[in-house]
Amino acid sequence: MRALRKLLDKQAKHFEKGGRFEALYPLWEANDTFLFSLGKVTRNASHVRDGADLKRIMITVVVALLPCMFMAMYNTGYQAQLAVQHGAAMWDGWQTTVFTALGFDLAGGGGWFDWQPLMGVSELVEETEEWAVRRNGAGAALKYWKAKSGTPEHIDFRMSSREIWERDYRPHLVGSAARRVTDQVLENTRKALEHHRSQGRWTHYGHMFVWECMRASLGDICLYESMLLDPGWIRDFCRVYTDLFSECFRRLIETAGRPDGIWLYEDMGYRDRTFCSPAVYRDLIFPFYAEMVRLFHGYDLPVVLHTCGFTEPLLDLIVEAGFDGLNPMEVKAGNRPLWIAEHYGDRLCLIGGLDERLLETGDRGVIRRGVTELVEGMKARGARFVYASDHSISTNVTYDSFRYALDVYREHMGY
Repeated sequence: MRALRKLLDKQAKHFEKGGRFEALYPLWEANDTFLFSLGKVTRNASHVRDGADLKRIMITVVVALLPCMFMAMYNTGYQAQLAVQHGAAMWDGWQTTVFTALGFDLAGGGGWFDWQPLMGVSELVEETEEWAVRRNGAGAALKYWKAKSGTPEHIDFRMSSREIWERDYRPHLVGSAARRVTDQVLENTRKALEHHRSQGRWTHYGHMFVWECMRASLGDICLYESMLLDPGWIRDFCRVYTDLFSECFRRLIETAGRPDGIWLYEDMGYRDRTFCSPAVYRDLIFPFYAEMVRLFHGYDLPVVLHTCGFTEPLLDLIVEAGFDGLNPMEVKAGNRPLWIAEHYGDRLCLIGGLDERLLETGDRGVIRRGVTELVEGMKARGARFVYASDHSISTNVTYDSFRYALDVYREHMGY
């Protein structure tokens, strides 16, 4: 510390009056007194003072404010993303620049209205420094990481019987479309649609549907048991939500504006397996998919089904329901994008299929081979193909690798 004090004293003359950097004296003095207590002492008659140093006290105040500042920064971004998700227009700032730089030409313009029976509910059940358990408006308690991203852990579900569904939740859904797609939601959606179209993007409305709503309300165990033991409850659940979603989407399309398409998010499988058999899906779930697809086709809108996990056993059902597109053909779950193109490429627009793990390698040779084989394979099969990854891009992927894969795709994208 003495050496540092001597160094600072030696340089002080350059910042004091008459020095070359006299104009920077306030900045110099601020840093000097941050590192060391002020060297000046009282020269007049003594007065009362204590050992507290004002600058040290204020630094303590600054440190104490840091958690508040970081929370404010996080919450501002979080609330902004929620607003965009629910239809607000993206602002013209660095976020939009990044969006453009990544080469995205598809954009969500709205549709994510509140689907939970009890709207706006988020009850804190338990909390630690690392995670928090919150109960939502469907009665589900879910555990979320605070400093990490990931799928929430299922803790418990109050909607555990048809009686509870009919008494506590169903009445809040029936006839509630106007409370969910409000005038403000419609205005935000209209602005978002105009914004993305002005940027030349293919803009869609999106939401999950009956399958994901059930999993998030009943939990997996209760859902699968009820599909076998009480299928009437499952049909009633799907009926209520199909009626609700139909009315909500009608309000969005007819009032906020007609998008370029619809994206429904329904993860129906995991690795190498679907969550239930195709026969059960055909009987209980897909009739409601077909009904929603007919609604959207009535507005001349193509409909894309997003379903992570293993999808191949369900492809015939997906085509029969009338879906126009399939996303994302997750390779690590067992899907074979080129096989899908060979057998279904003339009936479905295929979106995705690029194994995200290739990008994680950071190896340009591996990335080039993977992208080239996928794109050229799709072209050879005459498939209608939209280039995209087969799952979310992880934090293990560098921007350089992402851009390189995009550049390779553009080399081969012409049919």
